[in-house]
Amino acid sequence: MNKKELVEAINKLRKEKNAVIMAHYYQNSDIQDIADVIGDSLALAQKAAQTEADIIVLCGVHFMGETAKIICPDKKVLVPDMEAGCSLADSCAAEEFEKFVKEHPDYTVISYVNTTAAVKAVTDVVVTSTNAKQIVESFPKDEKIIFGPDRNLGNYINNVTGRNMLLWNGACHVHEQFSVEKLVELKKQYPSAKVLAHPECKNVLLQLADVVGSTQALLDYATKSDEKQFLVATESGILHEMQKQNPEKEFIPVPPADSTCACNECNFMRLNTLEKLYICLRDEINEIVVDKEISEKALKPIVRMLEMSK
Repeated sequence: MNKKELVEAINKLRKEKNAVIMAHYYQNSDIQDIADVIGDSLALAQKAAQTEADIIVLCGVHFMGETAKIICPDKKVLVPDMEAGCSLADSCAAEEFEKFVKEHPDYTVISYVNTTAAVKAVTDVVVTSTNAKQIVESFPKDEKIIFGPDRNLGNYINNVTGRNMLLWNGACHVHEQFSVEKLVELKKQYPSAKVLAHPECKNVLLQLADVVGSTQALLDYATKSDEKQFLVATESGILHEMQKQNPEKEFIPVPPADSTCACNECNFMRLNTLEKLYICLRDEINEIVVDKEISEKALKPIVRMLEMSK
């Protein structure tokens, strides 16, 4: 099938099956354009909690499908490609993290949403890059906190809140790869451009940014700003929505250090395609299954996050 036929087939199937298609901003543009809901991790979790659909097709990576299934245990949650994992989630093995938590019994455990269900199950409250600062600051200044798994986001939150959280040593391979040298060159080339950076980036790059924020926060800033040029240091999938909402503005991706490519893409996110979306919805395959005990434990910190984010 060509693209037009795939889109028509997907539209027909979602009506027949009462399915909702949710996509992260880091998906390719074809999937973003066909989705009922696009957003960052927090928005997708919030929308999953509210949907009345029978089937959720989560176009993102595996942990996002798990999160939707934990929130909606009675719904069928599908993902286009089961191999769409996450380097950040992979950097925090559940057994090792649980051991680490047990070694610090008097610590409150805050975990980034980019983790497996098993890690969430040993967590007190989940956060996203959108609400991490707000949730950390809701605890007393002297609260002992473990923050995992992203050391860059944890460092950033420590810096802006004056905390001294104990950080798990994990990172996102995409956000770690941005080139400071190439950003400096771009700043010379576009001297009036504002630098937008995700807090999963290394601190040395964040120091060059005009705005640090979640994917949604960067999109919102770009849309509200009077500036016309932006250098964007996050996964390049967000450029599609930025350009869509702001056709008169210019968005220049900050490239990775070890590539001649101008964009920095998540190879896991890009495993999802329109054809895979069609097949998984047609055959109702690639269903997310989460162990019942783990799901019940993981639900508590997710619900706590959603309540604290209202």
